[in-house]
Amino acid sequence: MTTASDITPYLGQLVSFRRDLHANPELKYEEHRTADKVAAYLGALGLTVHRGLGQTGVVTSIYGKGRSKENPGRQVGIRADMDALPVVEATGAPYASCIPGKMHACGHDGHTTMLLGAATLLAQNPDFDGTVHLIFQPGEEGGAGAKAMMDDGLFTLFPCDAVFALHNWPSLPQGQMAVRVGPIMASTMRFEIRVKGKGGHAAMPHKTLDPIPVACTIVGQLQTLVSRGVDPIDSAVLTIGKIDGGTVENIIPDECCIYGTVRTLSKETQDYMTEGLKRISQHVAEAHLCEATYIHKPGYPNTTNSEREARFMGEVMQEMVGNANAFPDIAPAMTAEDFGFMLEEIPGAYGWIGNGKGGQPGVGLHNPGYDFNDDNIELGARFWDRLARRWFTQPRD
Repeated sequence: MTTASDITPYLGQLVSFRRDLHANPELKYEEHRTADKVAAYLGALGLTVHRGLGQTGVVTSIYGKGRSKENPGRQVGIRADMDALPVVEATGAPYASCIPGKMHACGHDGHTTMLLGAATLLAQNPDFDGTVHLIFQPGEEGGAGAKAMMDDGLFTLFPCDAVFALHNWPSLPQGQMAVRVGPIMASTMRFEIRVKGKGGHAAMPHKTLDPIPVACTIVGQLQTLVSRGVDPIDSAVLTIGKIDGGTVENIIPDECCIYGTVRTLSKETQDYMTEGLKRISQHVAEAHLCEATYIHKPGYPNTTNSEREARFMGEVMQEMVGNANAFPDIAPAMTAEDFGFMLEEIPGAYGWIGNGKGGQPGVGLHNPGYDFNDDNIELGARFWDRLARRWFTQPRD
């Protein structure tokens, strides 16, 4: 295995590219400008670009020597997400968002740029035996863009033997990387519980069926699903983020609604939580002569790394940053990621690249003060270049 030319001469262009994306953020499925710029960059490398999967997705293929669309050999996919968040930026950076209420608060501008850097290296020296598919995905932030691209035929048009992705991770200092076998991020689902009672005057509660204290009781009892029903070695999170009921102080409403989210690391635990939400809400309401309707809102599956690919990714991380800075068995996080949809269909792995500065953790994701660490552009580009080349040297079985 040889390596492509040094990324250093291109870093200035790539940093400017990333900061331009940061200044012009686009939310899920609005990434038209972003996709145009990605496509233009890839086109300038002489690559053929496929657009429109998942509405605004971009895919390109880099063929190794002797390989072609008709004879691709082994095929590996690398994915980067492109969308921003509805957050008001407070970084004070000279390249801060120009669009009020929109911000790259999760570093997808950096993920996209790292993969463009890898495209530069791979296209310059395609001396590998196979095909690399670079997948620029829209709509990760609540839009299930991975699934949208798959529904549009992503892996039919661009078959992959394995698929990989990276996310910047502020809890790790820049220069460190991490992965794990099995679930690295949780599944997520949302729910709504509508408690139906009988409204009336606040001064005559005995003539009503007040849904508000019933809803409060349900919220309290739901916490036992985790504390008394989930194995302490396992993990689950249940959070009630909103309760909505009533109009004014002296009227008991007919209905009170509870809104929440659940995060789990296994399908079995998610099923247990879903059944428990239904059971507790309905029976508590019934005990108070009210009714409760449970509404399930599916989200993202677990991001579960396959063993072979996760161990391989960990080996490449060790080669890039050294054993002391590579963590091949990092603890999972209860955040969620739609790359889990891809991993349900294709073996692969999802890892983390540290985003802290000065050897310290950085500002957290989805925070108005967050910014991607541009030092990762070089490391990320070189990492993807090495991983792709090394993948084709691995035994098939």
